[in-house]
Amino acid sequence: MLEVKNVTKRYGKNLACDDVSFTLEPGSLTVLLGPNGAGKSTIIKSIIGFLKYQGSITVNGINNKTTEARKYLGYIPELPSLYPTLTVIEHMEFIARAYKLTDYKDRIEMLLKRFELDDKKKKFGDELSKGMQQKLNLCLGLLPDPDIILLDEPMLGLDPHAIKELKNCIEEMRRAGKTMLISTHIIDSVDMLWDRTIIMQGGKIRANVTRNEIEGSGKNLEDLFFEVTEGIEKESVSEKSSAGEAAGEDK
Repeated sequence: MLEVKNVTKRYGKNLACDDVSFTLEPGSLTVLLGPNGAGKSTIIKSIIGFLKYQGSITVNGINNKTTEARKYLGYIPELPSLYPTLTVIEHMEFIARAYKLTDYKDRIEMLLKRFELDDKKKKFGDELSKGMQQKLNLCLGLLPDPDIILLDEPMLGLDPHAIKELKNCIEEMRRAGKTMLISTHIIDSVDMLWDRTIIMQGGKIRANVTRNEIEGSGKNLEDLFFEVTEGIEKESVSEKSSAGEAAGEDK
């Protein structure tokens, strides 16, 4: 179980995440939606331990920044961060050794073949196209087979075959009881089965509902997303307008 409690993160004066709380139940697939700048990547980087923040994040009751907690966590970042002088297979070997994996050779072969990189093993990181870099990024994140995996905009830059394979992987992990959090601002990219959606905007959680709750209301995910986010924008414009009118009356 992953628990995020009252997490607040500032970049200088900018409030990126404002008192964010949610729980990921074991074996669940949660979709984290929101427009650009909503705070999605910030909360994911906080969970994985890359950022300092106020609040509490625990993995199976353990502080997320401990070595023990990190054994359960996997992360696929939005942008690949590859070593230019390591080959594809060397990248995979590096992750395998970093996680102290055993009997991983077959899994490497399976992932590279699945994402059509099996003939690119000897290519260096800086020789790969952006699409190939993203596919290697996926293979590196999936290799350790973590219990909890965070995917930040995982389908950006992928070709149709890779998108299909990633969705198949996600469904396989779901059936295997993995806990997943998929962050995106592209609603059409999460048409697979999911259990819960969290919608963020302006650093806050604006909705946290199950799939059954949405379907029971007669809406779909897109309906809810625009109802929530556009409603907030209208409220913000209205508040600014009212404040402007009040300031004019004071003059």
